[in-house]
Amino acid sequence: MTKVTAQMSVSLDGFYAGPRAPDDDMDGWLAWEAPGFFRVTRWVIDAMSWRERQGFAGGERSVSSEIIAETFAAAGAYVMGRRMFDGGEAPWGDDPPFRAPVFVVTSRPREVLEREGGTSFTFVLDGLERAIEQAKEAAGAKDVAVAGGGSLLRAALAAGLVDQLELHIVPVLLGDGLRLFDASLDLGPAEGIELVQDRVVETAGVTHVRYTVAGRAALELDARGNEAAAG
Repeated sequence: MTKVTAQMSVSLDGFYAGPRAPDDDMDGWLAWEAPGFFRVTRWVIDAMSWRERQGFAGGERSVSSEIIAETFAAAGAYVMGRRMFDGGEAPWGDDPPFRAPVFVVTSRPREVLEREGGTSFTFVLDGLERAIEQAKEAAGAKDVAVAGGGSLLRAALAAGLVDQLELHIVPVLLGDGLRLFDASLDLGPAEGIELVQDRVVETAGVTHVRYTVAGRAALELDARGNEAAAG
């Protein structure tokens, strides 16, 4: 059965990039977000499987590299936000690493963009849920991967569209920046999104934690001791 998966590299204090750029130009994005972003994704860039996927030589053969290869192999289609696509279109070049259909959630129309290696970008104007539906149709027996960015991942979690979440937690404190989880999850004051831990893989540079998303649930107060205090 096709699962909708999501993953993100984050600092120990929950940021996936540095402070937000003061404007929308690409120079601003690079100047403000890049240092934090590249710190939390350094383990990816160093991995052999990632470098091979990008057409680069070298890299480390490690358990983290195996996890990246596993993630690529599981995905039959991707969903991403327009900001991520705009930032990645030029660096990805003619042969992006996805090698599968990618559905971009956007309000700006554009014709389907075909690239080498089986990657195509389809621009979906009628929302995240429709983009995931189209991705499921394209994925066949494989999974649909929510490829980011953070705001799209949060929206998918808030809407109950994600089945599996994996966090790659890097031992650094950024102090400020783009936080992965925030109030846009739109949870009530006594409500949470429950996760079931499936796997933990520890390395010196990153800890990989995978969860099944169990969904929204009420948060209950622990009343133990109240009777004794009242007596």
